[in-house]
Amino acid sequence: MASKKSDCTKDIQNGTGCTVVSGTEAQQNQAEWISNLQKQQSVPDWLLPDMKSQCTWEPGKSREGCPHNFQPYPRERPKVLPNILSFIGNTPLVRINKIAKAEGLKCEVYAKCEYFNAGGSVKDRIGLRMVEEAERDGSLKPGMTIIEPTSGNTGIGLALASAVKGYRCIIVMPEKMSNEKVDTLRALGAEIVDTLRALGAEIVRTPNEARFDSPESHIGVANRLKREISGGIILDQYRNAGNPLAHYDQTAEEILDGCGGKVDMVVIGAGTGGTISGVGRKLREKCPDCKIIGVDPHGSILADPSQTETAFYEVEGIGYDFVPTALDLGVVDSWIKSGDKDSFLMARRLMREEGLLCGGSSGTNMWAAMQAAKDLKEGQVCVVVLPDGVRNYMSKFLSDKWMAERDFLDVDKDDAEKNWWFDLPVNRLTLRAPVTVTAKIRCQDAIDIMNREGFDQLPVLDESGSVEGVVTMGSLMSRVAAGKLDTNSPVSTALYKQTRSIHLDTTLGKLSRYLDRDPFALIVHEQQQFTDGATAVNKKVIIGIVTRIDLLAFITKSEEKSKDDKSHNGKAHSDK
Repeated sequence: MASKKSDCTKDIQNGTGCTVVSGTEAQQNQAEWISNLQKQQSVPDWLLPDMKSQCTWEPGKSREGCPHNFQPYPRERPKVLPNILSFIGNTPLVRINKIAKAEGLKCEVYAKCEYFNAGGSVKDRIGLRMVEEAERDGSLKPGMTIIEPTSGNTGIGLALASAVKGYRCIIVMPEKMSNEKVDTLRALGAEIVDTLRALGAEIVRTPNEARFDSPESHIGVANRLKREISGGIILDQYRNAGNPLAHYDQTAEEILDGCGGKVDMVVIGAGTGGTISGVGRKLREKCPDCKIIGVDPHGSILADPSQTETAFYEVEGIGYDFVPTALDLGVVDSWIKSGDKDSFLMARRLMREEGLLCGGSSGTNMWAAMQAAKDLKEGQVCVVVLPDGVRNYMSKFLSDKWMAERDFLDVDKDDAEKNWWFDLPVNRLTLRAPVTVTAKIRCQDAIDIMNREGFDQLPVLDESGSVEGVVTMGSLMSRVAAGKLDTNSPVSTALYKQTRSIHLDTTLGKLSRYLDRDPFALIVHEQQQFTDGATAVNKKVIIGIVTRIDLLAFITKSEEKSKDDKSHNGKAHSDK
């Protein structure tokens, strides 16, 4: 049943479908952000994705006057599909047997296998819904270009819809997202180019460390492309009402239908928040005693928006450094924080023990469910959403080497037996004290220092002495030679920010594994720094930089010394 739209769509979104922010509140919220960001000398000129939602939904509230378009359930699936978009939705519920038993659960655990959607993930639902809503309200017309900032799965859903419906589609993704996602997007009609040539790109990669409101973030780049490309439109999964509505109208109904109308707990990871908000709201109406459990990775702030510190994590598609407008925190009963290792090991268990070929965030949700459902009794039901499949991660957590490089899997036993040095600590290496520079010095000065001091890398510190990253001779020289860097620019414009940190007691075996992937590692010591009599701040102090050359030098010198000692001892014995 569709009802007449209010004017809220015109207030904030230039016709991308009805959103959930009113004009007055949007202006107040935006004014606050502009004020704060001006202090940081960084003022985005787009509508931010964390603007406060003004949706007035309440359980049992009449839909009269509601601006949204609701779709009937079930969406019938004909025997012969008119196109592949008809194969989105109606995903299976599958009982979890071995893992639930091994974890000692008494309740029934069902997995909602969203990777059976046409494009391979739960995001197919919102990709199609946002396109349909934009077509319905006239904001998306033939010949236009769909642009979307995404961790990949929403991009695949939108690219799938675009391929069928004939739209051009540009996807902007953070760098950490898997190559498999990029390859899938390319197969749907995209090509990958350098970010600096973003106007000609179909897939654009952005730095992982970029804040969501910075111009170089995937959101910032997408908004720049929208301004520069005639007929460009951002459907904006972070604020588009079609995101939670897709799950309110369909996903939640499928769960209720499959469980006979009785669900005691659902466990859902949060990213944009559309899945947990849409499902949670419908369950609040039809199954009010159901517990809604949100899952948020360590390094994200969704479970506790008062946090200011974020950190890198490997699991894709969940967590953010801001609270998206589409996320209704009010429907979540409790949160469970998750770690990368637990997530990937559980994803592997789901494949090995249950035959479910799922992705890393599916492991996240199932691991959290094993914690949350311990209090459920026999006969009760816990439903766990598995957002995507393993297709996107064949080169990631399926690889023993990839897992071992990140300390998620111990595969060192054989190597330790073969290599005498494998279990020795890093403090056995002979390393020079590092030379550090501040982020403000010129690139040319950094080059001169490295030439003079004989280093190939320099750690870069901020004003407080914290590590911002590392600048390398090779990177500086290649970028200068390519005309991409002015030597008078500060080194902060040319940093490696995702550096590997190790400690003096890290084994040389682990160091060797890290150096298979990274050109160097920082040896750090952690200490507490008191800013007053009671407040302490944990700081990392760099005490060395180690490269593969340093490791090889130690091994070869030690082996040469061992040979010399044996030769000397043999000669001494023969003299006797």
